[in-house]
Amino acid sequence: MAPLKLIDIGANLTADGMFAGWYHGKQCHSPDLVHVLQRAWDAGLTRIIVTGGSLKESKEALSLADSDGRLFCTVGVHPTRCTEFEKSGDSEKHLQELLQLTTYGVARGKVVAVGECGLDYDRLQFCPADTQRRFTAGVVHSFTGTSEERDQLLAIPNLYIGINGCSLKTAENLEVMAGIPVERMMIETDSPYCDIKNTHAGIKHVKTTWPSKKKEKHDIHSLVKSRNEPCQIRQVLEVIAAYRKEQDVGGFARAIYENTCRIFFPHDIDTMADVVLSANN
Repeated sequence: MAPLKLIDIGANLTADGMFAGWYHGKQCHSPDLVHVLQRAWDAGLTRIIVTGGSLKESKEALSLADSDGRLFCTVGVHPTRCTEFEKSGDSEKHLQELLQLTTYGVARGKVVAVGECGLDYDRLQFCPADTQRRFTAGVVHSFTGTSEERDQLLAIPNLYIGINGCSLKTAENLEVMAGIPVERMMIETDSPYCDIKNTHAGIKHVKTTWPSKKKEKHDIHSLVKSRNEPCQIRQVLEVIAAYRKEQDVGGFARAIYENTCRIFFPHDIDTMADVVLSANN
């Protein structure tokens, strides 16, 4: 496995209980997050940003981030969960709790963004459009849009586009992805979701694989079939680089890594600049 420095900007490590062994309300195996994280570090990840999709998940994400210096998190409410503001009985208090959690996490150096949040009109059964419009913030994540939508996003300064397995399903997806300048791209897994499946157009470009077993036959040395993991960020990079015919995969990965640092970990950019200046002197 060639050495690469990678950052997963979106991993749902506290969502749905899959990394605790729970699937559809049934526990199929013992918690294995410690092994999931070790595979990630072994695959070249230097950091993982754990996604907060609700107030509860955001608290859990921050708690998890506190357990490892390489873990960071976001605080936010996914569009499909935004009814939690109304269900709380006091929307303003609910918002203040999110703000307080964000402030606390930022002070600890662990909260690096507000998210996951935005508008999701494809799944209005979870949250009506008018409710979404009352509680919104901008984020580009798990991009699966058209070339026109891509270009509209690229026209907004300092807006990046996140690519994961769901962004690489079809031939059209791949062509749209190829039109994103590397300096405006980041990569993610959205694990445990959005794995690159055998039916996806991008699968033929995947080089790195791990043994996997069904959840009922789980062991710590194997992935769970159809459960995406942060280590599989390498597969996302492989598909993107191969389809774009990137000759210098290491340089391509480094450019994406630096994009990510520039937005989420700007102190790293300053440190890298200091190293270059010192070397030149």
